[in-house]
Amino acid sequence: MLRTKLLGLRRQHKRILQVVTDVLLIWLALWLAFVVRLGVDNLINPLGQHWWLFVAAPLLSIPLFIRFGMYRAVMRYLGNDALWAIAKAVSLAALFLALAVYWYRDSPALVPRSLVFNYWWLSLVMIGGLRLVMRQYFLGDWYGIGLGIPFVTPDKGLPRVAIYGAGAAGNQLLNALRMGRLYRPVAFIDDDPNLARRVIAGLKVYKPKHIQQMIDETGASEVLLAIPSASRARRRDVLAELEGYPLHVRSVPGIMDLVSGHVKVEDIQEVDIADLLGRDAVKPQEELFQRCIQGQVVMVTGAGGSIGSELCRQILTQKPTTLILFEHSEFNLYSIHRELEQRIQREGSSVALLPILGSIRNPARLLDVLRGWKVDTVYHAAAYKHVPMVEHNTAEGLLNNVMGTLHTAQAAIQAGVKNFVLISTDKAVRPTNVMGSTKRLAEMVLQALSEEPAPKLFEDASGIHQVNKTRFTMVRFGNVLGSSGSVIPLFREQIKRGGPVTVTHPNITRYFMTIPEAAQLVIQAGSMGQGGDVFVLDMGEPVRIVDLAEKMILLSGLTVRNEKNPKGDIALQFSGLRPGEKLYEELLIGDNVTPTEHPMIMRANEESLPWSELCQVLEELMMAVREADFQRVRTLLRATVDGYVPSGEIVDWLHQRRVDDEAVHALGKPDSEGTSAG
Repeated sequence: MLRTKLLGLRRQHKRILQVVTDVLLIWLALWLAFVVRLGVDNLINPLGQHWWLFVAAPLLSIPLFIRFGMYRAVMRYLGNDALWAIAKAVSLAALFLALAVYWYRDSPALVPRSLVFNYWWLSLVMIGGLRLVMRQYFLGDWYGIGLGIPFVTPDKGLPRVAIYGAGAAGNQLLNALRMGRLYRPVAFIDDDPNLARRVIAGLKVYKPKHIQQMIDETGASEVLLAIPSASRARRRDVLAELEGYPLHVRSVPGIMDLVSGHVKVEDIQEVDIADLLGRDAVKPQEELFQRCIQGQVVMVTGAGGSIGSELCRQILTQKPTTLILFEHSEFNLYSIHRELEQRIQREGSSVALLPILGSIRNPARLLDVLRGWKVDTVYHAAAYKHVPMVEHNTAEGLLNNVMGTLHTAQAAIQAGVKNFVLISTDKAVRPTNVMGSTKRLAEMVLQALSEEPAPKLFEDASGIHQVNKTRFTMVRFGNVLGSSGSVIPLFREQIKRGGPVTVTHPNITRYFMTIPEAAQLVIQAGSMGQGGDVFVLDMGEPVRIVDLAEKMILLSGLTVRNEKNPKGDIALQFSGLRPGEKLYEELLIGDNVTPTEHPMIMRANEESLPWSELCQVLEELMMAVREADFQRVRTLLRATVDGYVPSGEIVDWLHQRRVDDEAVHALGKPDSEGTSAG
């Protein structure tokens, strides 16, 4: 095939072919300029009296074409800049030819004055036009040229898509789609009245109120959002407009990423759920953002988790001297370390990155790391957070969330760490589950330690009082979008399989925030604490999970199957609340909240226990855990954690096994090893 052969030529041969073609076009344009001026009855012989013009024209033009980079541009990706360069080069070449005609007035034949003008526009059309034609030819896409020509059916079988946004971003996306040849763009949608009903790059522009008309006329089945500068609130309104139509709504990578080549059109993704919430992130306050990080040694526990890894990314931007990644999971540690290491190399950063395998339940390991590297700030993100999982594994939840936090905090005091920030959760407020109660108890540990200038550490046989110079801060927030265990990936998977989409309860609500926004606010809140502060992030309004599920179904171009629409595509199924799960979450135990210097961060005034009393509670809890007395564990948690009201019976697997064994023995039946209870 000719196109394949031409594309397969060496770069040098392609340039020679372009130069030869341009020389022929220059000669043809010059000859046609005479024809236009003198008519066909007076045809000019190029080898006659005007031969010097046919020699001068390419000698003047080709060097200019080379200087303006016309032979460096890749024909398939010829853009506006290249076309503008062609226009400038051709115009300058015509001007030089006019000067040559003026200087060579003694030529034996008269040169008409209008010849140069005719030569200019003819060469512009021929040289520029041929490049445009060849661009479409090499792309295998005659749609841009053959638009409106009968019997032309380009891109047959490709998904028909409309582009929401007819501005610069929309046009760049259109070019990328035509080059990628994975989608067939058929229309623009834009709310600018000046663009309505106009044709841009061969596509008609429709108003949002005419979307149904657009679907009927073009057969579009998908909409791609190309409004990168729009606020989240504006994007939420756009998505609300599109919900009522049978269109699969998706978003594209950032246009700058497309242009730079970091991502491709194939990377088109589902709508960002953050757009459905309509939350616009507040720009970080640089002074708060840098205070506990810049030029310091920072450690993140749970560095490979959802929040921990994002904290590491944000911390890296503030240029600490050393960033320590403390993580129990080898794979998670490997993943975040490789990502950050590549980023450091790409940016030429001088930050020292240290991946350390370790558990927060190992106090000696923690102390060695904190002392050995003289850590200034600790962000404690390591925790078990999955509510039903912790509910079934009570002892592990206590050992990790409570004792792990205690070990990390005490090691920080011993090592002289300046700042300690605990990532907490809204489930710590009036909890109905073990996970929430353990996170509240972890908060109480830090609150109690912050009140002690020289505490005697828990389980320290030496009895030595340690000087406490560590400033403890806790930051409490709700669910983050995209975190491990989030419902969003689950809903997407269920929609892709054809349903049903499972929601635990029709009235269940949750607060949501994006991971980057949460990480930024955690860092800023940690910089404001005086000691023992509990900060609460402004999570906006709670969202009904069932509404979120319905929006995701509709924006996938499908319909919800229910009583009103029994023939819908995807059914919603209510599975019932899981062990320990609440219908709604809160961020404050009481109403005592005060504003801070940051509009999205509030300071909660929560009650706490003195360190000596809390140590007694911890001793009793650990004894109950060692004896696997989960009834005693629950009693202690209810007595200590304000508002803790378990939602049902104890569902710990080990507890249930013991209850079953006791029932078997009580009935006098053989146990699992074949011995008799009686």
